[in-house]
Amino acid sequence: MSPPRGTRRIRANRIPRPLLVPAVLGVALLILPLAGLLIRTPWSHLGAELRSAAAVQALWLSLWTATCATAISVIIGVPLAWILARREFAGRRLLRALVILPLVLPPVVGGVALLLAFGRNGVLGHWLYNSFGFSLPFTPAAVILAQTFVAMPFLIVAVEGALRSSTGELESAAETLGAQPWQVFLRVSLPLIAPSLAAGAVLCWARALGEFGATITFAGSFPGRTQTMPIAVYYALENDPAAAIALSLVLLVVSLCVLVGLRDSWFPVGSGLQDRGVRT
Repeated sequence: MSPPRGTRRIRANRIPRPLLVPAVLGVALLILPLAGLLIRTPWSHLGAELRSAAAVQALWLSLWTATCATAISVIIGVPLAWILARREFAGRRLLRALVILPLVLPPVVGGVALLLAFGRNGVLGHWLYNSFGFSLPFTPAAVILAQTFVAMPFLIVAVEGALRSSTGELESAAETLGAQPWQVFLRVSLPLIAPSLAAGAVLCWARALGEFGATITFAGSFPGRTQTMPIAVYYALENDPAAAIALSLVLLVVSLCVLVGLRDSWFPVGSGLQDRGVRT
């Protein structure tokens, strides 16, 4: 005779003792650095630190460049994700690997690659400079390009995953009724993936906001021009630790708000393995 369902649910929620100690150590490893940041925050003059000219310039630059990078990622990333999810063609797996490569590529390496491609002597940058006198590196546009390169894969992964999880029956029905492919994309596909698109865009924005390695390598660190908040934190640690802590706190709060806001989009409650495990 099987035990009552309530008993099975209670047993399933019990934590095995051998797992408890490593889990506590894992929590401590992740929480203690954040606690240290909060403890050392100069709360008494936090407002003055954040109102300084350098902090305001870095914050404003980070906000608008991250927003531009996210907009570019949506414009070019969503169609790419749709093609990867909906169309079969030779080399699709290789293309997908190349698209998501920045997720695992060291950001500094990404910055070097951008320099070799768009620098004054780069593959494309050489032509741009000789033809139009335009040099991309160490400009605000370079900041946006570096952020887009690093952050766009987050959007593509989210959108492609949403498209691949849907059956595509509504899209097929729309094509059967005579809708053109671009109409199917705009009126059927996009509404279906809207929640995942929004979640991916927010994650893309947050990643762009916190980008450091590729930005400092490709765009440099010029206050008010290319010095974003992560770069400002890095240089402030040498001369003004209080300002570095204050700027770090801002980035921490923004990241935490993003994760809390996306919880239901990335870890839906009452679904998945957890829900199936309770019901077995």
